[in-house]
Amino acid sequence: MLPVVAGLLLAVAAGGRGAAGEQESPPGSRFVCTSLPLDAAGAGCPLPPVPMQGGALPPEEELKATVLQLRETVLQQKETIGSQREAIRELTGKLSRCESTDGKPWKKEMGKGKDTMGDLPRDPAQVIDQLSRTMQTLKDRLESLEHQLRANVSYAALPNDLREMLQRRLGDLERQLLSKVAELEDEKSLLHNETSAHRQKTETALNALLERVSELEKGSSAFKSPDEFKVSLPLRTNYLYGKIKKTLPELYAFTVCLWLRSSASPGIGTPFSYAVPGQANEIVLIEWGNNPIELLINDKVAQLPLFISDGKWHHICITWTTRDGMWEAFQDGEKLGTGENLAPWHPIKPGGVLILGQEQDTVGGRFDATQAFVGDMSQFNIWDRVLKAEDIMNIANCSTNMPGNIIPWVDNNVDVFGGATKWPVETCEERLLDL
Repeated sequence: MLPVVAGLLLAVAAGGRGAAGEQESPPGSRFVCTSLPLDAAGAGCPLPPVPMQGGALPPEEELKATVLQLRETVLQQKETIGSQREAIRELTGKLSRCESTDGKPWKKEMGKGKDTMGDLPRDPAQVIDQLSRTMQTLKDRLESLEHQLRANVSYAALPNDLREMLQRRLGDLERQLLSKVAELEDEKSLLHNETSAHRQKTETALNALLERVSELEKGSSAFKSPDEFKVSLPLRTNYLYGKIKKTLPELYAFTVCLWLRSSASPGIGTPFSYAVPGQANEIVLIEWGNNPIELLINDKVAQLPLFISDGKWHHICITWTTRDGMWEAFQDGEKLGTGENLAPWHPIKPGGVLILGQEQDTVGGRFDATQAFVGDMSQFNIWDRVLKAEDIMNIANCSTNMPGNIIPWVDNNVDVFGGATKWPVETCEERLLDL
């Protein structure tokens, strides 16, 4: 029975769609199963050749035509396998019905004939497997030719629909990438805005610290500590002065602190002045004649309630901000005066010359002896911000050492001229002696 069933299945696989078109017989009828010769297996599904139009074609066109042929072959094989599977299912059902009846005479009649099915595959699965392998081989050849076609044919030779699809996908990817970049830029900008102020303060403090360390490393100070010295200006002349080597950046606020000792009369003169091109009185602290001490910003004047011409050491601090021109004056850690509208909204110009002991009528020169400072000074420091009152009190009480982040008081940053001298001093100890 099994050889007969196998022969029928193979005959259906070879015959294709003929068996699939049969109508199912009414119950109780019998079927005669006929075996097919071996060469009939390939006659059921011939592959018609695809005619080539025209004469000799370029390599690209030949590759395209070959790819199309292979695609059509694969589709035909798929259709054939589908129809064969349907026919196998139908005949399997019919054979089941045949076996349910009395099949002995039928078996004897089949035994008298010549068994030609021994040379054919007895398992329909083998036929399907063989066809599947053939289809897989064709698919592999198709992929190889497509790969070769992509390598040999330029982008312009691709079909219009494929080229448009690629362009659309590239456009979508580009828009997604630009959107992601925009989101990252927004996050970066937000983070930058939130941290810029803190980062700027940190960088300023680090730069000042590095400069201070560099100055301490390079300088060969003759004093016990690079900041424990004083500049002495004993005569009222126009040629004794000190000069700060560093200049100022553009400032929107500042604090200037220094130790002073003077008994000159009338007036102590000019402890310091800062001049820039076009404005000799950019920053000036002066007591001239019988006038009170004055602070000049951009040639605008504010009188300060400070009294320091008693021959003792005094700690002086002055703060100023361009916002409304607010200023404060401290003496020995105590705030003695405050005011506003002193050169409001005027930034301090950078790149000028900072002179100790003289008032400048031009940048770095034209000193007037009547405005010269007479006495000693030390710990001249400048910050680019308004210091807190408690910080100023701590500096004046010698409980903290806070060098200026713009201009620190160090030996190798101060030059003296005309007979001015630098002497070692510890202002806090000397101040205790003055009490």
